[in-house]
Amino acid sequence: MPNNKKSTCDERAFDEFFKSHSKLLRNYVYYKFGDLQQAEDIVQDAFIKLWHNCSKVPLDKAKSYVYTIATNLGISDTRHQKVRFKYKDYITQRKSDVNNESPEFIALEKEYMETLKNAIAELPERQREVFLLSRIDKKTYREIAELSNVSVKAIEKLMHKALVTLRKKIGNI
Repeated sequence: MPNNKKSTCDERAFDEFFKSHSKLLRNYVYYKFGDLQQAEDIVQDAFIKLWHNCSKVPLDKAKSYVYTIATNLGISDTRHQKVRFKYKDYITQRKSDVNNESPEFIALEKEYMETLKNAIAELPERQREVFLLSRIDKKTYREIAELSNVSVKAIEKLMHKALVTLRKKIGNI
């Protein structure tokens, strides 16, 4: 290995890599499989596997490696237990420090948010994943395509299908 390239086995390089990729990987796994605790466990396991195999995985291939490991671990977990997607951690309720809205408005807003949460949870896995990566993590279609190893056109199509489904269930969003 050339001296000018950082090694995955270098603790400082590994630490920087972990800090810059762990949160997005956690969100990716969470959106894909629907369980936050499971996502955090999978991310830890994926990075542990990367560390154990650091001599075999160059730093420029590490991102692909942890995403592949995480996806495979999630698929294995999901085979053992099917979970209903819980979106509650990403739907933020408005703080009511100073609230001039009527009780009717607040009730309607709460009902709409619950309807939205349920509609997103009912989307097919790939559509839900793309929708959340785009709308919550603010990822571009190109970034999502790279994460998913598919074309930008495939991401556009999945997003379109997700939006059509959501509009049918709850109106324009």
